[in-house]
Amino acid sequence: MGGRYKTRYDSPIGGITMISDGEALLGLWFDGHAEDSDDDNAAWTDDLPVFRLAFRWLDEYFEGRKPEVHVPIRLEGTPFREEIWALLREVPYGETVSYGELAHRLEAKRADGRRVSARAVGGAVHHNPVGIMVPCHRVIGADGGLTGYAGGLKTKARLLRLEGALKQPD
Repeated sequence: MGGRYKTRYDSPIGGITMISDGEALLGLWFDGHAEDSDDDNAAWTDDLPVFRLAFRWLDEYFEGRKPEVHVPIRLEGTPFREEIWALLREVPYGETVSYGELAHRLEAKRADGRRVSARAVGGAVHHNPVGIMVPCHRVIGADGGLTGYAGGLKTKARLLRLEGALKQPD
């Protein structure tokens, strides 16, 4: 298809912008956050199959259901980031994991036994280009507290509450 395309989704907790190459989703973020991910050269359109799938996925998600729609996603980053993003995709809906736990999971997958720091994991999580669908909001601090999120901590709390993973009030 060629080119880059973007669209906007109005969620109950704020606008979401998405970027695609016409085949797969390349970026998804809440409006007002991760502006550096925006692509000024992308053409605005809602009329792409990948965007229609993403809208269905988000509709299901914001209705409080685990989405069953498959959205093609293309994540491009360093090999380390891609390893962490793959681990993020394994964190189940409604559950959380700490940065340290993700580090240990990656260490267990590696054959070379190299150590992975929770801080390095945090850097990779922070650079996740497809928020919500690659669930970086499910990563919490070692003490169980909410830590940084590109969409803001209030948004992170709302997403976790929606999934039933956070019981504390607003």
